[in-house]
Amino acid sequence: MLTEERHRLILDLLVQKGVVKLQELVDATGASESTIRRDLTQLEKEKKLRRIHGGAALLQQKREELSVSEKSLKYMEEKRQIAAYAARLVQQGNCVYLDAGTTTFEMIPHLAEKDVVVVTNGVMHVERLLEYGITTYVIGGMVKPKTKALIGRGAIESLRQYRFDQCFIGANGVHDEHGYTTPDPEEALVKYTAMQLAQQAYVLADHSKLNESAFAKIADLDEAVLITDELDEEWQERYKAKTTVEVVTR
Repeated sequence: MLTEERHRLILDLLVQKGVVKLQELVDATGASESTIRRDLTQLEKEKKLRRIHGGAALLQQKREELSVSEKSLKYMEEKRQIAAYAARLVQQGNCVYLDAGTTTFEMIPHLAEKDVVVVTNGVMHVERLLEYGITTYVIGGMVKPKTKALIGRGAIESLRQYRFDQCFIGANGVHDEHGYTTPDPEEALVKYTAMQLAQQAYVLADHSKLNESAFAKIADLDEAVLITDELDEEWQERYKAKTTVEVVTR
């Protein structure tokens, strides 16, 4: 099969499935694994796909954003593993900022016995924090319907009244050149502000967010520790050259 034919077949499969594994592409094209890896590298350079651990995925639109309910259906086991690991970094009595998001939401049960104080912009977080008896402060601002996050000028002004031992932030994209990104500039500013107010910032991102970039930049890669669930050797070198990376293993 000619290179152009392989590339067309790879892209057709991606359109059909959204994500394809390396072995699927080997089986579909009859090419070797090394050949497919070269194809994926070339197609990524042409901005036609993004490589992920063990395969490839369609590029997302820069401003595309899933709702909380849609996000809650994706990669939940990975998110729970990342959340449990992140919660172990919190010490007794810490003051913690929890960003709105499905991964930070999963941290809440693990914080119940730590006598922490939590500040959040996550409307969905509040009820669960109270269920677990966690001292909770909610910042002001406008409620963003899609992500149930408090954003805007009121959120920033309210947030600046606090200082944190740690903050835990979600991101839609994590890229070694573009840094941490999210579709909404206002939400990006809230995330960045929280990072600046914390002694240590962490970004929690499952593997689907890696090598991806969204519309609005949150911060450079080195401004937070990245906690993720999968990172192959090539990407580990690229990310670890710029920041601390914690890879959660099962």
